[in-house]
Amino acid sequence: MSDPVSSIRNLGPAADSGYGRAGINSADEMRDLGADEAYGRYLAAGGQAHFIGFYALVMGLQGRPWNDCRGAEKADLRKRFDAIRAAVKSTRPSDSKIDLELARIGVVKR
Repeated sequence: MSDPVSSIRNLGPAADSGYGRAGINSADEMRDLGADEAYGRYLAAGGQAHFIGFYALVMGLQGRPWNDCRGAEKADLRKRFDAIRAAVKSTRPSDSKIDLELARIGVVKR
């Protein structure tokens, strides 16, 4: 039996369900994917984008406490986070009124 995602430092039980919706069901899978790929999949699966959640994941995969991230390292992680978020957003359906209505009546999937 593999350790759950929540066994990674800084991650709690909500990480198991959030990353599980993205098809990431174990700490080993998370480590194999790496923080950027895993977080991108989490966002693509409908997860909420939170910078602290991203850098807590990065720090956790390094075995470090979440609040160990400072200065230039934190600024670099912010750039990575923004790039991941932008890449995922460009692949998501639009939130325009027409797209939301089409999804509501079942013409397109969201």
